[in-house]
Amino acid sequence: MKKIILSALALTAFTFTANAQTPDLKLGAKAGVNFANLNGGESMDMKTGFHVGVLAEIFINEKFSVQPEILYSSQGAEKDGLKANFDYINVPIIGKYYVMDGLNVQFGPQIGFLTKAELKGGGEKMDMKDASQKVDFGVNFGAGYELPMGVFFDARYNLGFTKVEKEGENSSKNGVIQISVGYKF
Repeated sequence: MKKIILSALALTAFTFTANAQTPDLKLGAKAGVNFANLNGGESMDMKTGFHVGVLAEIFINEKFSVQPEILYSSQGAEKDGLKANFDYINVPIIGKYYVMDGLNVQFGPQIGFLTKAELKGGGEKMDMKDASQKVDFGVNFGAGYELPMGVFFDARYNLGFTKVEKEGENSSKNGVIQISVGYKF
């Protein structure tokens, strides 16, 4: 797991370094709130969490760019005093189309690497990492707006394709609304 995360970080750092001199590249950081749920299984309530990470926006032309990101993301769900916490290192590769100056629509795949899985309730905490899928595949779609000074705002939905549990009848998958603010250099 650590090797996968380190490999993803090294690849992103290499991309940043290799393209740092081109005007068609913007580096940045972002953070925000997650409204997460587990869809497809038993009905659960949303859990509020957060995400934080780095990105590189690589412009193909004036209207289209590709934006790889590395994000730490706190996800899960709640129900009747029980809280399911799933933390991931997510690596989305977002295609962005600029509809007009600053305004863009976003779409792209994501892979997530599980770092923590636990169930909390009634003063007890149970580690669920061994019973959970280590890798999560999904797709993101949303919109964003960037101000001329480099500050940007994004709203996205991440639809998970992978069942959270390794085994069993529960078919719950991640579903996360992300609201972000960030800055590009």
